Amino acid sequence: MMSSSSSPPPPSIPTGGGGFFRGYTKLCKGLAVILLLVHLLIQLFPSAVTYLALVPGRTIPFAWNLITGGYVELTIPGVIISIVGLLLFGKLLEPLWGSKELSKFIFVVNFSTSVCVFITAIALYYTTQEESYLYAPLSGFYGVLTGLLVGIKQLMSEQELNLFVLKIKAKWIPSLAALISVIVSFFIKELVSYLPVILFGIYMSWIYLRYFQRRLETGLKGDPSEEFSFSSFFPEFLRPVLDPIASIFHRLLCGRSERADARGQTLDTTPLPGSDSIEANRRRERGQRALEQRLAEKLAAVKSSEGTSQDASDKV
Repeated sequence: MMSSSSSPPPPSIPTGGGGFFRGYTKLCKGLAVILLLVHLLIQLFPSAVTYLALVPGRTIPFAWNLITGGYVELTIPGVIISIVGLLLFGKLLEPLWGSKELSKFIFVVNFSTSVCVFITAIALYYTTQEESYLYAPLSGFYGVLTGLLVGIKQLMSEQELNLFVLKIKAKWIPSLAALISVIVSFFIKELVSYLPVILFGIYMSWIYLRYFQRRLETGLKGDPSEEFSFSSFFPEFLRPVLDPIASIFHRLLCGRSERADARGQTLDTTPLPGSDSIEANRRRERGQRALEQRLAEKLAAVKSSEGTSQDASDKV
């Protein structure tokens, strides 16, 4: 059972007049330029796809395509979606994580997603003997984009977003993106190759945030809260089925550290029933307060710089 103490409201998405065109970070703008330049390079030299996109049959010895493949967008709509998504999602997350952590997150999700896609393609080839799985170029920034959506789910889960005529909480955005991708792939065959990138992007980003990301406000790794469990990506009625399966992977990833913690507890004192969940809830509350404070400082700095520039223009 989780603690019944009330938790602070999640950090809100900053809004304001002209905010859509302001506040983009240097990191995200730099990555957007890279996406655009790689796309232009592919258009000028189509043969570069072989060396930059993820081609499983050529990944050995071209191992660098496990990194570069995520930055290769073959179509104009693809590069536009990737750039716009990167700028918008990065604008929300970088003030909370910092540039170093965001760049680390993007690298880890991009690389791990490419590795999973590579392994899947090799497995499908040995299963079906279809060479298309080996030599079809796989690319796209969508794994990172859906991973950033998972980050928004973690930090702003209860924030309501307006999607055209729908209002939906941020915690359901990654699940909705996965569902739409699966449905669309049944009707548009050209989009099937993007499906593994999207799904692995969601899963690998969740693993990183759940178990490995070091949170500055607590000094601990991961997010053990129930609100960010694997089953939280699915409707309530599926969770009794998914929780036992997810617990297997949880023991694989955290079993050793939890056993070490348990030994430490037996040496010191016996924990009270439910103390683990209470401590996790307190940890989450401290993290929420630290995130709110950091976001408030960022917003104050932006307003101060805008006021200074406005005063200077008035004097002129």
